[in-house]
Amino acid sequence: MKNKVGREIPEEFLQNGVEVFQGQYYRDNYEYTKAAPTVRAYVKPDRNKLQNSLRETILALNLKDGMTLSFHHHFRNGDYICAQVMEIIHELGIKNLFICASSLGKAQANLVPMLEDGTITGISTSGVRDEIGRAISEGKLAEPAWIRTHGGRVRAIETGQIKIDVAFIGAASCDVYGNASGKGGKSECGVLSYADVDAKYADKVVVITDNVVPGVNMPASIKGIDVDYVVKVDQVGDPAKIAGGAIRMTKDPRELKMAAYCAQVVAATQWFKDGFSFQTGAGGASLAVTQFLRSYMDEANIKMGWGMGGITEPMVDMLHQGYIRALLDDQAFDIPAVKSVHSDPTHYEISCSEYANPLNKGAYVNYLDYVILGALEIDTNFNVNVVQGSDGLIQGAPGGHPDTAAGAKCTIIVAPLLRSRLATVRRELTSVTTPGESVDVLVTDYGIAVNPRRQDILQQLQKTDLPLCSIEELVETAEKICGRPEPIKFTDKVVALVEYRDGTLIDVIRQVKK
Repeated sequence: MKNKVGREIPEEFLQNGVEVFQGQYYRDNYEYTKAAPTVRAYVKPDRNKLQNSLRETILALNLKDGMTLSFHHHFRNGDYICAQVMEIIHELGIKNLFICASSLGKAQANLVPMLEDGTITGISTSGVRDEIGRAISEGKLAEPAWIRTHGGRVRAIETGQIKIDVAFIGAASCDVYGNASGKGGKSECGVLSYADVDAKYADKVVVITDNVVPGVNMPASIKGIDVDYVVKVDQVGDPAKIAGGAIRMTKDPRELKMAAYCAQVVAATQWFKDGFSFQTGAGGASLAVTQFLRSYMDEANIKMGWGMGGITEPMVDMLHQGYIRALLDDQAFDIPAVKSVHSDPTHYEISCSEYANPLNKGAYVNYLDYVILGALEIDTNFNVNVVQGSDGLIQGAPGGHPDTAAGAKCTIIVAPLLRSRLATVRRELTSVTTPGESVDVLVTDYGIAVNPRRQDILQQLQKTDLPLCSIEELVETAEKICGRPEPIKFTDKVVALVEYRDGTLIDVIRQVKK
């Protein structure tokens, strides 16, 4: 069956209420009853949550084949928790596990043999990069992986689509009662926003830390009333590796040029006024937009009401310099952001549900004026791919891309026309992550295209000296330079399901033919 963006979704995956993508606001006013965890009551006051070792804790959980385990990725490439936990479970011979992670990458490379031997047979994740992305692309996982947005993951857990048996939460600090934080000690990650839903909805919750603090650890990101066990290990993560992968500051003249264009687009549109809200992605050009906004804000004598998302040093600098009144943080992307959320009184930690869950009563993404995002590919209908490389391998993440694109008043994609002589702007995508109806403006180094749906934005930009063109003209330019991309040959085997934020299927990813 074809969905609204023209992607063929096999009928076999349309079961248990799963539908094809039918538009970004298809499930507006959808009503549901939230799921709930099974809670083991702590009535008798003689139970000690603090365990002697990680292995002892895992044995106490009484894990069984077929269970669902969850992990978060606030330590990003510096995460030690998932690898440590899964090595012990692997040794115990437990099989057929479903891993519900907020993201997976280089730090989880040791999971690949576990995909191959049946220890792990199912995965739900936002990011799928590096070795584990390649393994899934090559069909080593028994069942297709579910690729979900950050908001979509929360939705899936809260609606009961995913039932977590045990959540493993790495924390920079924790007390003996289970009150955990991303602050304190040698392994600070800033916030624990992605783990909030895991703590509240998993049947059992384990906090793993290298810093058990005396007294009461407040304020706590994870509350002790949701925690079953606390265990101390040598180290939960390497903060130095938090900034890596997609996080990239740029000095590239081409990217700086696009960032300057983006800032001018923002300044020329109607929502650029005192108190505007803003989020940027983690790519080089996206991050650089903030430094170009300052002169426009000075000229207009305005301040940003709040900035949001994965917070980075440029956003922290603007907070310190008075350009931003508040930061809403669901992930610290670098060490300055980690430090800021500890010390700046208007830098606030929010849960991932507050950030992007499409099925709550109003996530912050719905109040964004502007979001600046990247793309691996974008087609003439403004559909965007940020998950699958042009070689067919899974190497990216939807993250908050579809969540913020659907919520913002003005969604700007910034991407070079070509990468290594491969067209970014093309007639057909390798796969679709974000629908074109959510995208308003495309900024490239060869020109700026406005979605024909947004004549209001086009009229405002026509008053500037920006190099406006149609997206068809950009495709033609790309093809003149490097030719039309050759289609990739795929097998019939589906290795991943790309779920839109509301739970419908926007695409499937098939295994590449060798």
